[in-house]
Amino acid sequence: MSQRNGTIRLEVRNVIKNFGGLQALKGVTLNIEGPQLVGLIGPNGAGKTTLTNIITGLLKPSQGQVWFNGKRIDTLRPYHIARLGIGRTFQVTRAFRRMTVLENMLAPGLVKHPYMSRKELEKRAYEIMEFLTIDHLRHEMGGNLSGGQQKLLELARLLMLEPDLIILDEPFAGVHPKLQRTIYDYIQRVREQGKAIILISHDMESIFTLSERLVVLNFGEIIADGPPEEVKNDPAVIEAYLGKEEEDEFI
Repeated sequence: MSQRNGTIRLEVRNVIKNFGGLQALKGVTLNIEGPQLVGLIGPNGAGKTTLTNIITGLLKPSQGQVWFNGKRIDTLRPYHIARLGIGRTFQVTRAFRRMTVLENMLAPGLVKHPYMSRKELEKRAYEIMEFLTIDHLRHEMGGNLSGGQQKLLELARLLMLEPDLIILDEPFAGVHPKLQRTIYDYIQRVREQGKAIILISHDMESIFTLSERLVVLNFGEIIADGPPEEVKNDPAVIEAYLGKEEEDEFI
């Protein structure tokens, strides 16, 4: 599977996001350089989804800027940002229910490579399906897949875009343990290909095992950013994320 050459650099510069009287993000600054896996955690309502929506162009910041590989992107449309090399998944999968798995994958392939032949796109799709162990489902309709299979299909469609930076939003949620293992292995293998990954998950075991760096959001502010073991034992993180009464379970 292909990858681009060159530096991966995401810069979130003092981003503020207001929804009426609610300030969802309060001056978030975050830099990601090179291939690394960054875990993004925080309690519900901390601003994780708002931040990823701004990075991927679904929302515009009220203040601040987002830059990717030297280009400002917070003014661009989502499909422009995707073409520049940022891809994401969603908590709720969005497969085309009346299209086959293969057809689902050809759609983002055509967006990325509008002049590539169908034969070339199918070859690329088959490689990715085999990588994710869903090649046996190529002719199955999207609407017939289980929740876990739809998660894998969403990952497959994401890889058709050949992103440099991948944002995974709760990839383990509602997934059978066997398929969780497949997704876990997928994340590790994609990381080994030199891509940057932002992983959002409430599965603490996976987030601490996979992440090289952990960023914690609380009430729209970053309260910790560092190695997982260091962040894990930060008293402010323990109190903000789980509450003092659950400190022993978190540690």
